[in-house]
Amino acid sequence: MAPPVPSAVERAAAALARLRHARLLHPAGRTFAAEVLIWGTSGPPTGVPLLDRPGRWPATVRLSKGVPTPGGWPDVLGVAVRLHRDPEPPVDLLVSSSGAAPVLRNLPLPRRRFTGTYTSIMPFRAGARRLFLAALADPDSPDLGRSLAGVDAAVAADEPRLVLAVASAVGPWRPFGEVRLDGRRGAPGDAALAFDPVGNVPPGLRLAGPLARLRDAGYRGSRRGRGVGLSRGARSG
Repeated sequence: MAPPVPSAVERAAAALARLRHARLLHPAGRTFAAEVLIWGTSGPPTGVPLLDRPGRWPATVRLSKGVPTPGGWPDVLGVAVRLHRDPEPPVDLLVSSSGAAPVLRNLPLPRRRFTGTYTSIMPFRAGARRLFLAALADPDSPDLGRSLAGVDAAVAADEPRLVLAVASAVGPWRPFGEVRLDGRRGAPGDAALAFDPVGNVPPGLRLAGPLARLRDAGYRGSRRGRGVGLSRGARSG
């Protein structure tokens, strides 16, 4: 069977990524080894096993700048988390700097500091419900700084943490786990890392609708344009 013909969005994303020799979105970033600890949601379960059941996984985390702007200038900042769940497929959680309030959680907001609120921007479907995922600042964690160099320094000096949380469209954030950064990976590892925010969602969640299809096409094109393959199997990058 012939492979599917790339959409116009995928072709455009591939061309732009090829032109800049980097990711179409969030080209500048730092990649770290990490550990994800899930303690489960408080209150009513979400029905999503990864969020409701305690667990611990090794992870790869990338912090990035969206444009990118120079140094500590405001930018839409990103956190991408890959859970390595051998022998199961990995799970990718991608969140961008946003606001904690319900009216702001679906808006990407430029920010100066890497410590703050990051949300999935797009809601996930869990059955008939809509859920947002977030990485929130841990008040007891070392500050991540105002630049990628500052992030490097923070991880080298300590083990910064982010709190993972879930919320309905209008409900409060409910923490269900944490991410602990514990070591930087080199530039070749960062360049080869390819996330799939649509195909590698946690089991029990899905992204649907035209925006999800556009996002999927954009990420496929970006990967193709920079010559990076994607495995949905259990590999580290």
